[in-house]
Amino acid sequence: MPDRSDKVKENVQPGLYYVDSSCIDCDVCRDTAPDNFKRSDENSYSFVYKQPENEEERLKCEEAVLCCPVEAIGNDGEDA
Repeated sequence: MPDRSDKVKENVQPGLYYVDSSCIDCDVCRDTAPDNFKRSDENSYSFVYKQPENEEERLKCEEAVLCCPVEAIGNDGEDA
């Protein structure tokens, strides 16, 4: 279960979606929602660089939440 108190520092704020430190850099979220997730090359994990701006992006972010193998993506951030 994602922990919003353990968000990686690169996540764009404020916003509903975030990645926590349990990310294993598997690339699933970046493949699923490339408009919203990027990789921190320095730290080898993903982060939310843009919150969804429309329904299509929101649905892709929700798919990323569901597909994350370690449940590192949360959707209960500041807008929750």
